[in-house]
Amino acid sequence: MKHVNVVGAGLAGCEAAYQLAERGVKVTLYEMKPQKRIPAHSTDDFCELCCSNSFRAEGFSNAIGLLKEELRMMGSYVMRCADETRVPAGGALAVDREKFSKAVTEGIRSHPNIEIVAKEITSLDFEDNTIIASGPLTSDALAEKIRKFFGMEGLHFFDAAAPLIDASSIDMTKAYLANRYGKGTADYINCPMSEAEYDRFYEALVSAEEVAIKDFENNVFEGCMPVEVMAKRGKDTLLFGPLKPVGLEDPKTGETPHAVVQLRQDNAAASIYNMVGFQTHLTFPEQRRVFKMIPGLENAEFVRYGVMHRNTYIDSPGKLLPTYETKARKGLFFAGQMTGVEGYIESCSSGFVAALNAIPDLEKPVIFPNTTAIGALASYISNPLTTDFQPMNVNFGLFPPVDIPKGKRRVKKADRKLLHSERAIETLKREFPELIVKSIEFKAFEENE
Repeated sequence: MKHVNVVGAGLAGCEAAYQLAERGVKVTLYEMKPQKRIPAHSTDDFCELCCSNSFRAEGFSNAIGLLKEELRMMGSYVMRCADETRVPAGGALAVDREKFSKAVTEGIRSHPNIEIVAKEITSLDFEDNTIIASGPLTSDALAEKIRKFFGMEGLHFFDAAAPLIDASSIDMTKAYLANRYGKGTADYINCPMSEAEYDRFYEALVSAEEVAIKDFENNVFEGCMPVEVMAKRGKDTLLFGPLKPVGLEDPKTGETPHAVVQLRQDNAAASIYNMVGFQTHLTFPEQRRVFKMIPGLENAEFVRYGVMHRNTYIDSPGKLLPTYETKARKGLFFAGQMTGVEGYIESCSSGFVAALNAIPDLEKPVIFPNTTAIGALASYISNPLTTDFQPMNVNFGLFPPVDIPKGKRRVKKADRKLLHSERAIETLKREFPELIVKSIEFKAFEENE
């Protein structure tokens, strides 16, 4: 019987284990919880979402939306669980984080081809094909073995999570429900600020006490920037970022506030809300003091405070192939954020690709073209010409240029994105029909345009 080891039951590891098991491969899935936890862990379930509960935007006009559609087309287990546990989030896919983790865990534990072993892995010495998907929070012992295997100096960046608030403690006489520009149903709670209120909040934020983290200032991931670090870049920075008020008129006054703090539903019961863009490494007492200055949150009860942790990643270009297999050892694969793909769905994508290629006695590797979102990510992390490698979310800048349809001299930037998505979907249909479980029809332009 064919057998593969998977280390780590996060998004990449669970996706990899499921895809292998569905293809008749026996999988041993190693997960150190509950034997050992790290500070960011709060449950013993798999696929625990330590940061946001958002899987980001939907639709073909953005690369992350395309990536989700590609994975849905090919039967992603993580995407299925995400869709089943989604909560309202406007044009984004957000999930009830507890229900999502439990759904993934139940499916993985009940699969007849998957054996779960609760054990911390501290070595890379496996005989069978193995996928290391231990995540950005890899234990120190395994991280050291990985560092020595690749012969590299330790690589890491710092990541942060936003606070969670009890919905019943939000003062809705000051806050209001709305989506930006009135799109869709009113899914977000919005806390408006006047200019004077913002000024007081800003001064408190930039002077608040932070948790001391060595080397933090010079190595933070831009896509998860702590709100106080962002604020120190300039007084107006937050007004063009997470506190941007544009399109969020206050229905009580009919006017656009000077600043708006948005809260996104975090569970299906709508009893917990996430402070959007408020990743932080302020001390807990300072979080209580400063964030309660926000109108509507004066009596906020924090279900979880924001935290910060170190994320470890490999200098992957030149060390990994686009299959996520190591060049140095055949049969050893890496997947997840450790490879330099940044984000929940990006991690899932890497686990999916690694699984297809880790099947023992595979006739030829499964390599997705870089005209697809899955392939663009795999190409980015494996391109030996890449210099100053940094973790990366999927984006259309990773794709090769798209051809403009005949008869269309000028195509808007937004329409170019749709052309990227159309090309990607057609590529998957044409080159990987055996992987398609759900066909998607998408055209960037109607024929009569």
